[in-house]
Amino acid sequence: MEAPLVERSSANLHLIGDDGDYLPATGLKAWWRIFCIESVKLWGIGGPIAFQIVCESAIESIATMFVGHIGDTELAAFSIALSVITTFSFGVMLGMASALETLCGQAFGAGKIEMLGTYMQRSMIILFASCVLLLPLYFFATPILKLLGQQDEIANLVGPYSLITIPQLFSLAVSFPTQKFLQAQSKVSVLVWITFLAMISQIFLCWLFIYIFRWGTTGAAVAFDITSWGVAIAQYIYVVCWCTDGWKGYSWSAFSEIWAFVRLSVASAIMQCLEIWYMTSIVILTGHLSNSVTAVGSLSICMNVNNWELMVFIGINAAISVRVSNELGSGHSRAAKYSVYVTVVQSLLIGILCMIIVFATRNHLAIIFTDSKAMQRAVTHLSGLLAITMLLNSVQPVISGVAIGGGWQALVAYINLACYYIFGLPLGYALGYVANMGVMGLWGGMVAGMALQTLLLLLMLYRTNWNDEVEKTTERISIWGGQDIVNGI
Repeated sequence: MEAPLVERSSANLHLIGDDGDYLPATGLKAWWRIFCIESVKLWGIGGPIAFQIVCESAIESIATMFVGHIGDTELAAFSIALSVITTFSFGVMLGMASALETLCGQAFGAGKIEMLGTYMQRSMIILFASCVLLLPLYFFATPILKLLGQQDEIANLVGPYSLITIPQLFSLAVSFPTQKFLQAQSKVSVLVWITFLAMISQIFLCWLFIYIFRWGTTGAAVAFDITSWGVAIAQYIYVVCWCTDGWKGYSWSAFSEIWAFVRLSVASAIMQCLEIWYMTSIVILTGHLSNSVTAVGSLSICMNVNNWELMVFIGINAAISVRVSNELGSGHSRAAKYSVYVTVVQSLLIGILCMIIVFATRNHLAIIFTDSKAMQRAVTHLSGLLAITMLLNSVQPVISGVAIGGGWQALVAYINLACYYIFGLPLGYALGYVANMGVMGLWGGMVAGMALQTLLLLLMLYRTNWNDEVEKTTERISIWGGQDIVNGI
């Protein structure tokens, strides 16, 4: 097993104590050396995960690109099917799986790798049950969207797309738990290869179904299903066949302590969903504006571009979650703290770079998504808000990753609820509809909510007592792990 401890080399003897944790850093030279050490560790995990997440995001974007060249109404409907229905479910499933990220990472850091397989089985059970509970959203997508005020011509097309993507929903019950199982152990290279090949397959399948079989938007949805299940099956086979240290076969222990696991999963889901649904809500509100086809289409293109950057930072989110959970499980409070500081600084720098790129390419962002000149002009008009959103997205996912690694999901959920839904969403509605600023007002108010949330999360990090977090992690492992060990995993 790869130890998550900070290595002791001759060059690091004055930085690292006998317990493998950092000594208190004094002076710029010590901080620079810590920055270099943590950067190597972060990108050793985060680089492959970021690439994997980008490939996953590209799978969805590829389908949107193909549909965008069929027609504007088809693009708007397909974008809503993915950004509202699929994203809603994705948020629930990813959030529920984040509990596994906390527990697997901390157990691995504590050297109890035999617990990971049972945790993964528990997560699969809970996620399959969650899929069943989410099915009505797919069955009644059209009436739900009409109830929310979406135009009939768009809502009527969303229903069939949603039904076709039900298999993709159930694939998440396998792909997310196996993914978190591997990430907790920093076994990320296999995830990169699987998702990269899936992305290439998505291009071929969309071309085959849309242009050769002439299935239109139905072909894009079917390609999405096939690619998603290909990823899930490949990851599951790798875990079962090549991860025998953490996978000991199926066990009835997966059903023990399941309600405690559900509670943490629900807290994780609420935290993640409040973040993901926040941006989804702007798409729904935009559908009420005049000229909604252009408004929704241009916003969806911006959201796709934003997702490219966001997926990179979700990769960093996963990496810092692994670092924090592993180090807390190992009892290394300063290593956890310093890794967080380094990640925040690096993410800010990347966010600034992304913002500059958006401003430099604002007149050409939409060309690959649509041939419509009106849609391209609308995207250019929104590019300023897109750039600001990308800057804020460089910090927020990092802090969320720290929360997952430390098990703070419930606290962050309260912060998200207040900043997003009590402050940001009403402000966006007031600016968009009352002040008649349209999509600019809707998005601007939501950006204000994101800014407030980021500020509060940074303050929370500053006030964190990392020694207390180590003690809480030790207690959690002893409570959650004791029954598993008794049951003989």
